[in-house]
Amino acid sequence: MKRGLLAALAASILLPGRLAQAAPVDVAVDVGHTLAAPGATGARGRSEFEFNRELAQAVVRALQQRRLEVVSINADGLVPSLQARPRAAGGARFFLSIHHDSVNAGELHPWIWEGRRLDYSDAFAGHSLFVSRANPDTARSILCARTIGARLQRLGFVPTHKNGRRRAYADEQHAVHYYDELAVLRHASMPAVLFEAGVIKHREEELRLLDPVLQARMADGIATGIAACLGNGLPADEEADADRGPR
Repeated sequence: MKRGLLAALAASILLPGRLAQAAPVDVAVDVGHTLAAPGATGARGRSEFEFNRELAQAVVRALQQRRLEVVSINADGLVPSLQARPRAAGGARFFLSIHHDSVNAGELHPWIWEGRRLDYSDAFAGHSLFVSRANPDTARSILCARTIGARLQRLGFVPTHKNGRRRAYADEQHAVHYYDELAVLRHASMPAVLFEAGVIKHREEELRLLDPVLQARMADGIATGIAACLGNGLPADEEADADRGPR
């Protein structure tokens, strides 16, 4: 009798542990590009992947400070494919891919930096955001992009509108563009945004983007925007209309 009672007590203690579920993930933060394909090159030769990883780490910290559950994707730069990125996000409520921007090859100028022959363009600077109408929740993707963009501008960050030359606006005021073909956005099963933090071919902006204080401030703005979107936001009518897909 005593042995049976002890077994029942053990089962009652162990069973909840065996059935415990991991906390649901709020945000998946993706480091754009890989070690093998590091993306654009800054004016002074640093790879975009390195810029992306540093800012992504700051964004993860800022989200965690808001008590959001976060998963980091591709921090080691070894993700096997673009489709693998949103798959790694699992059931996250929101997917954010961190990138840094460049310019068209015809807009670059040669220069020498520390003995290296490199190129730059000081014509454009600033951040921008992208969503896909092929994403299953375009409406909330646009809403979250808007809240991120609005918070960054309130903090003094100025967006670039250079991408408006090729990509239609979902929200011109906050530099949110449609880019329907982006694999990391259209393959995501949750709302998804690709964030371009700035133009690393711009010599002054490249230096600003290397500043840990600026990175932390930008990450704080991004995290505040995401938290507001996930916590309180309801898509507006024009955002909901976007779920009809590309036209």
